[in-house]
Amino acid sequence: LGFNIKTDLPVTLVASQKVLKDLPIGTVFKIDNYTDIIVEVLGVLDDPKVDEKISLAIYNKKEFFSEKAELEAKSHGDSVDKSMYPDRVDLTNLAFCTIDPPTAKDFDDAIYFDMKERALYVAIADVSTYVTEMGQIDKEAKERGFSIYFPHKSIPMLPRSLSENICSLKPEVDRLAFVYKMTLDEKNVKVVKEEMIEAVIHSKRRYTYDQIDLFLAGDFSEKDAVDDVILEYLLPLNKLLGKFRTKRLANGCEFRSSDFSMKLDENQNLIDIKEECETPSHALIEDAMLLANKAAAHAFEKGIFRIHDQPSLERIEEMMDDLALIGVYAEMNENIYETIRALQRAADEKDMRTEVDKLIIRAQKQAVYSHENLGHFGLGFEQYTHFTSPIRRYSDLIVHRLLRAIKNHDKKLQEYLLKSIEIVASRVSILERESAKVAWDYADRKYARWAK
Repeated sequence: LGFNIKTDLPVTLVASQKVLKDLPIGTVFKIDNYTDIIVEVLGVLDDPKVDEKISLAIYNKKEFFSEKAELEAKSHGDSVDKSMYPDRVDLTNLAFCTIDPPTAKDFDDAIYFDMKERALYVAIADVSTYVTEMGQIDKEAKERGFSIYFPHKSIPMLPRSLSENICSLKPEVDRLAFVYKMTLDEKNVKVVKEEMIEAVIHSKRRYTYDQIDLFLAGDFSEKDAVDDVILEYLLPLNKLLGKFRTKRLANGCEFRSSDFSMKLDENQNLIDIKEECETPSHALIEDAMLLANKAAAHAFEKGIFRIHDQPSLERIEEMMDDLALIGVYAEMNENIYETIRALQRAADEKDMRTEVDKLIIRAQKQAVYSHENLGHFGLGFEQYTHFTSPIRRYSDLIVHRLLRAIKNHDKKLQEYLLKSIEIVASRVSILERESAKVAWDYADRKYARWAK
């Protein structure tokens, strides 16, 4: 007998006694549920390195790509020769930069701000040029749906020769990109023109969030990291996007939240936990990406939208009753946003804002993908999609394909993409939850080992 890791119930194994006797106690198998035959030996339960294999197997996820997909990915080479793309707009003279965590290897997005023209450029890796419909990579990316992030490694949606190489907007190399150019009004508080450009860019710098936070705070002690051309527009851009955030929050929600990142040793044992909070650099990038996602959503009436329905009054009332038990009171308002803000003000007085915000989030409905535009309650947007992460989200890749078809007036491709869009939207919503559950399952195993 073996024991199911999820249920702890006994499971019959089809294997000889000799084979089983040669294996140590605590060996972890992956078995076929129909035949009870051992498909794969994952490792030994006492070994912390088996955790990632267990988490992936429970949700039927795989790390490695087929040989065909890897060959297809490597066939695109390592570099971009912009002379081979005469129909693309050459933006390699613009001082784009990327801002990501220090451990990032795949760079989806880069930004540039032209102060004279009052134009924000958001460049997104052009994955759709390399991942064609029904190709080997596309088939596997469609199955995965999303990249999965563990503390020590990622399980990418695309082969690494794409996600960490030719599709990644690395510094000092030419790369193909979809660029949204958003021109602002004279007061810099409203986007008056949105233009999608198929371009070639050349990112000038790769920054980390920590570096940008120092710059935004006026600390330029890291002389080697300072690029005067980029800083000349980055600091004004931060103030400008702050105005957009203020305007957005007048019609949406803002929640104080924190996350925890794990630090593992070389044997994948948990040795430290760090609380990760949003900083000004995170807000800068988030607001730039929100504008690009909004612009992309404006380009089509049917496609893949990111929607978030407003919470029911019943859920809000239940939550308010619970909060009243701990002394957080607010009046119910017809406007749900006002009710939420009143609860947050009451929580601030009790110094319980983060905890209360978590409860408010739980009372809301989950954001999902949909073929119909139903708006995004949390952001306060009437129309929204995901456009900015095609390296790690399949939904964004579909949006890129749709935008290209619209731009090129390719009716046949539009019809083909939209024919199954309802099924695709539903499927990526499921895959999104599964990818999150894999990461949560892995974290739970690390906490359990530490507690033991």
